[in-house]
Amino acid sequence: MILVSKSQIKLITSLQQKKYRNNLGLFVAEGPKVINELLNSNIKLHSLFSTKEHLFKVEKLWVISENDLEKISFLKNANNSVAIFEIPKLKEITNKTLTIVLDAIRDPGNLGTIIRLCDWFGVQQLVCSLDTVDCYNPKVIQATMGSIARVNIVYAELSEFLNKSKLPVYGACMEGASIYNEELPENAIVVLGNEANGISEKIEAILTNKITIPQFGKQKETESLNVATASAIILSEFKRFTER
Repeated sequence: MILVSKSQIKLITSLQQKKYRNNLGLFVAEGPKVINELLNSNIKLHSLFSTKEHLFKVEKLWVISENDLEKISFLKNANNSVAIFEIPKLKEITNKTLTIVLDAIRDPGNLGTIIRLCDWFGVQQLVCSLDTVDCYNPKVIQATMGSIARVNIVYAELSEFLNKSKLPVYGACMEGASIYNEELPENAIVVLGNEANGISEKIEAILTNKITIPQFGKQKETESLNVATASAIILSEFKRFTER
């Protein structure tokens, strides 16, 4: 067992902030489930700290005390392991598949869940607006449960990206055609908007198709669906329609 040095603690805690993640090209993952998912991917390990030596078979492993783990963990209840990984190089986005586009998603849990949904439904690329929460935010990483290793995520100026694409652009709106009545293509772009304000006016003007998830509750008092929940329904419908 070794002691975590002050410089290591400083490095890890700095990675809570986006500017240091970007400058250093590193991010943090916690817990054996998430860490092992990343270890089994092409994402490179920088260093790994754990109170449980038997959980990992890697060279860059430091076995530490529970007390030291508490110092470097970002979780309220530390989960026996903290790892630092290198942020992978960006891959080029293609225009030949189903792509999810996020317009100003701010909640880390929502983004992490959407990344996990993309992985589940076989959507391999996700385009985020420049003001969407950073996908390497520790809370996002935890919510992805390792799926971030299998989804290509790019941050871009959305209007520029959408205007260049030749694919139909669907937008999840409060007012639009029922998704259950639409003939959904295999290759398309689906835009999901901000939790409070939906899709911005600038991006809404670019949409070729507005779709909505109809509300069936008799009281109709619910204002809207959570964006991650809406993502699950929309992805399910696109896949159901094209896979049948």
